[in-house]
Amino acid sequence: MAERGMTGMVQIGDVVVSMDIFREKFLCDLNACKGQCCVEGDAGAPLGLDEVAELEEVLPVVEKDLSPEAREVIGRQGVCYVDKDGDLVTSIVNGKDCVFTCYDAHGCCCCAVEKAYRAGKTDFYKPLSCHLYPIRVGDYGPYKALNYHRWDVCRSAVSLGEKENVRLYEFLKEPLIRRFGSEWYDELLDIARELEAQGFI
Repeated sequence: MAERGMTGMVQIGDVVVSMDIFREKFLCDLNACKGQCCVEGDAGAPLGLDEVAELEEVLPVVEKDLSPEAREVIGRQGVCYVDKDGDLVTSIVNGKDCVFTCYDAHGCCCCAVEKAYRAGKTDFYKPLSCHLYPIRVGDYGPYKALNYHRWDVCRSAVSLGEKENVRLYEFLKEPLIRRFGSEWYDELLDIARELEAQGFI
């Protein structure tokens, strides 16, 4: 059951969704940003405990694609650590690069785990927090809250989303279904159509 409140949020089951996710437009433009979201920042990508095991399992498959510095960090502290906020996150190199980054021939930063998945070498796509970005999932008691995380390195994605008229919830259809299921996503689509028909988005 969905409810729309007065605070710019929509509730779908036990998930509270920011209106920004319906309203804002976004489409990754790797040619412009070169995958900087995997490099910039002061902490790694948030992880669930089950994802730590997945990363440890896929490590022998992707290790050859990782930098020597990344392999050294993993050998010393593992695939993850607890950041200053107490969250479990992927290990990073030199205070910024995720240890699972690699680069293609054009200098674009890629995820070594996703690369292995696309090559059919693993069943694990990549951490859900990476797949869902720029949506961040927060915990508020019995509820999950979905919010749009704005970041300067994603300016090109905002511009391309505007140009192609792709809203955030459309761009992130696959990871939203991965996390919450197809029935939940279908309900989100129904709400999006209603909001558009009423002029809210």
